[in-house]
Amino acid sequence: MSGFQNKIRQIAKDTDKYLHQYFKKQDAKSYLLKSMKYGLFSGGKGFRSKIIVDTGKIFNIDYNLLKALSAAVECVHSYSLIHDDLPCMDDDDIRRGKLSTHKKFGESTAILSGNSLLTLAFEILSDKKFKLKSKIKTELIYSLAICSGRSGMAGGQCLDLNFEHKKVNKPRLIEMQNKKTGKLFCFCCSSSAMITEKKLSVKRDLCQIGSQIGLLYQISDDLIDVRGNSNKAGKPTKKDIKRGKATLINLLGYRNSLEFAYLLKNKLVNKIKKYGTKSRDLLESLEYIIHREV
Repeated sequence: MSGFQNKIRQIAKDTDKYLHQYFKKQDAKSYLLKSMKYGLFSGGKGFRSKIIVDTGKIFNIDYNLLKALSAAVECVHSYSLIHDDLPCMDDDDIRRGKLSTHKKFGESTAILSGNSLLTLAFEILSDKKFKLKSKIKTELIYSLAICSGRSGMAGGQCLDLNFEHKKVNKPRLIEMQNKKTGKLFCFCCSSSAMITEKKLSVKRDLCQIGSQIGLLYQISDDLIDVRGNSNKAGKPTKKDIKRGKATLINLLGYRNSLEFAYLLKNKLVNKIKKYGTKSRDLLESLEYIIHREV
């Protein structure tokens, strides 16, 4: 997987560079900038950016456009992690091997920094330098808003918290994980179809693929929580059982969840292959998910 690691590192590096340049335009006097950067540039894998670039390759989209899209998505993702770590949410002190934003800067600053990163994502997509038709920009902004709010990530986190210490059936668990993780991956995959103004059926197909990639990623995350090493993962492991989290592993068991993940991956491979040889990088990303250790 060394070739894959080089690709994902380069994409993460390019996305970070785009964001660093974007921050240069921000108000240097804002106290929030330091904590925003801390939460954003914290050594994340940049996997969502990789999915954007993989899908963009299928439709021959200019890399500079994909970098802007990736920057917006990484802002949304980082906002969600900052808020997820708060004492009133999952109460995690460590994120990506260092102190969580609220432990470093305080809870109020962490909340405001997360809020600011979320709004920065829409600032990036609406910027004049993001050279797309207004109609396409509007569609991208609307879609990302839906994927981030009550119908997406925020709604999924709410379900996650409400499901703690409760017996939840498989459909409800998948609904929660599709919202919490899958919706943002839905945007990562379908945004390329929006940019190239594909038919609604193509957008929906890619959104479904993205949602299933997100579900696969979440199952992999939960498996790592059970078997993983805290030092490697950069965050506490074996915490889901302690907190009574509703996960497929707690419902189905480790072995059955692993089998479910492989079946899901194989279904995804068949769906993605129909997009031709340019989908190879996206297929490679699926292999990374199923075999990852962190």
